[in-house]
Amino acid sequence: MKSEKPEAFYKKLKIQLEETSKWPSNYLYKFIVPTSTEKINQINTVFDNIGAVIESRESKTGKYTSISIAVRLKNPDAVIEKYIKVGKIEGVISL
Repeated sequence: MKSEKPEAFYKKLKIQLEETSKWPSNYLYKFIVPTSTEKINQINTVFDNIGAVIESRESKTGKYTSISIAVRLKNPDAVIEKYIKVGKIEGVISL
């Protein structure tokens, strides 16, 4: 995502999601974040109360944590909305 502007990335993502999935649909987010309880909690808060299944795993060195979030969303806009919210958390890398 670094090579293109976020607006272009999200526009392209929306088109891909519309073409490849029937909505509502399950979506899997993957993030890498510096291991910090505060940052992990901030990500978890974005997905609170929507039935998300969240798994996290620390790297071997403990420096980073990978977070996988499986959730059923109503449309591509809902997927992008979550990416935008998580993107505001410093240090988070979206995969």
